[in-house]
Amino acid sequence: MTKLSVNINKIATLRNARGGNMPNVVSVAKDVQKFGAQGVTIHPRPDERHIRYQDAYDLKPVVHTEYNIEGNPIPKFLDMVLKIKPTQVTLVPDAVDAITSNAGWDTVRHLDFLTEVIAEFKRNDIRTSIFVDPSLQMIEGAVATGTDRIELYTESFAHEYSFGNEKAIQPYTDCAIRASELGLGINAGHDLSLENIHFFKQNIPNLMEVSIGHALICEAIYNGLEVVIKEYLQKLA
Repeated sequence: MTKLSVNINKIATLRNARGGNMPNVVSVAKDVQKFGAQGVTIHPRPDERHIRYQDAYDLKPVVHTEYNIEGNPIPKFLDMVLKIKPTQVTLVPDAVDAITSNAGWDTVRHLDFLTEVIAEFKRNDIRTSIFVDPSLQMIEGAVATGTDRIELYTESFAHEYSFGNEKAIQPYTDCAIRASELGLGINAGHDLSLENIHFFKQNIPNLMEVSIGHALICEAIYNGLEVVIKEYLQKLA
């Protein structure tokens, strides 16, 4: 079964819109695990516009499944991850002003930097994953960094699939096969939803984990968080 990690950034966005502490991100993290999710994902950004750095520390004691922290490895992020020591850190090259992640790493161009960062995390027993576009060259570059896993950036698949273009899955299938051949674990995320997750799962061999936030929270507004999480788990089985 492919594991579901729920990204709770949007819960923090809602909280920050009014100030105070409602909804409470720690309580939601407890709930998503109680409802069956096998992990909790957060993606703190330097401006702390949704998840705050303090949230990352507050969540550590309550995440008893997999704790995945995503972000660009700037010094503040590196320091935080090394102190918290989550289950997994996912390296994402998002710009400071990016609304959301919009590209994977160029693992060839940034090989030396990524290798250095990943070595430090692995010395601290933190599993690593690199956010990458569905490119065979980037997959092959990723393995040279020493990373444990890659996370396939799935926006282009989700966009094309919404128009009925099932062939958009092919680059992802090819990359998953190559990643497996190279000994890399395979994660995926970005714009995956109840509409497309089953098709994606069926066509990606050895898919270990998906991280889903925006769509899941939007779907939960209508159907409830527990119902939606259980629907994802059924489609990922």
